[in-house]
Amino acid sequence: MTDSRAQSTYQVRLGWGTEGIERLAQSGIVVIVDAIGDSAELAASAASLLHAPTVYRGSLRNATATARAIVDEQLARGGRTAINLVLAGDDGAFAVEDYLAAGAIGDALSALGLDHSAPDVAVATEGFRALKRALKHLLSASAAGLVLAAEGRRDEVRAAAELDAESEAVRV
Repeated sequence: MTDSRAQSTYQVRLGWGTEGIERLAQSGIVVIVDAIGDSAELAASAASLLHAPTVYRGSLRNATATARAIVDEQLARGGRTAINLVLAGDDGAFAVEDYLAAGAIGDALSALGLDHSAPDVAVATEGFRALKRALKHLLSASAAGLVLAAEGRRDEVRAAAELDAESEAVRV
């Protein structure tokens, strides 16, 4: 039996960190989701997979642009393409800001017609929809937001909470 945590029966899937890259079923597109922080190492890990997926770096700031790039990539491939949303997390732990960013990307994908999502993605998407108006507060109150604020970097947290502030997807 296939590992159910691989979410292979769904088009859009969700996992955490390196374990998510390894556990989720092979996909043509991987999005490293990181609302606050630097996920370059995780993105490089995804880009080095043997099946050579297209890799994007997504956040709240470019959620809709990332979703559009995913749809464009699927159209260029000429068929349904599996998408793995891999949350960077906070040192491999749950990070509410990344979960919300994954939900924002899931919401944008759904609006563009890609909604055959694993339950994990559906929960992130619905959580984002319900909490959309509280993004600034939630990011500033998150563990990463509190650390950055204590370091005098509150402006970075505010900027990270700006939904769709960027109109370009970041391809790795």
